[in-house]
Amino acid sequence: MEWDLDRTAYDRTDYDAYIVGSAEVVGLMCLKIFVRGDQAEYDRLEPAAIKLGAAFQKVNFLRDLREDFQSLGRTYFPGIEMESFDDTAKRAIEQEMERDLTEARAGIKELPRDARFGVYLAYTYYKKLLDRIKRVPSSKVMQARVRVPDTQKALLMASPYLPHRLTVVLTID
Repeated sequence: MEWDLDRTAYDRTDYDAYIVGSAEVVGLMCLKIFVRGDQAEYDRLEPAAIKLGAAFQKVNFLRDLREDFQSLGRTYFPGIEMESFDDTAKRAIEQEMERDLTEARAGIKELPRDARFGVYLAYTYYKKLLDRIKRVPSSKVMQARVRVPDTQKALLMASPYLPHRLTVVLTID
């Protein structure tokens, strides 16, 4: 993120490096804690943790596209000309995020039970945010920040809780 001080555009190599340093490492640090140092579990779940961290960062980039470009004069997405940002470019970015989220979801299911709910909740929020962004045209993304309303955030929190609790209860019995 130190690069943000003097960079305004990223090629694919720099973009990938930025994602590693700003997001993927966070997913890996959390994973290390979640598996309580079990190296075999860490190694097994590492690819999904990387994809989840990357997806979260990329969704943030797309959500903040207008502010980053108009206020700060920068863009993170490689090969995208912001002056001609259109629905085709937006769809390509969204598809990359969808792939990351799909790969990450498989790993979430394999997390230790006590970590699974919180990670799934975060995943659900970012998936909902991406779904909302996908429903608006590229011009709208450049005009206003897309967000998940507070009422929907509350519903998101409640929706995975019951199945999580049932799993815990059924496992204990």
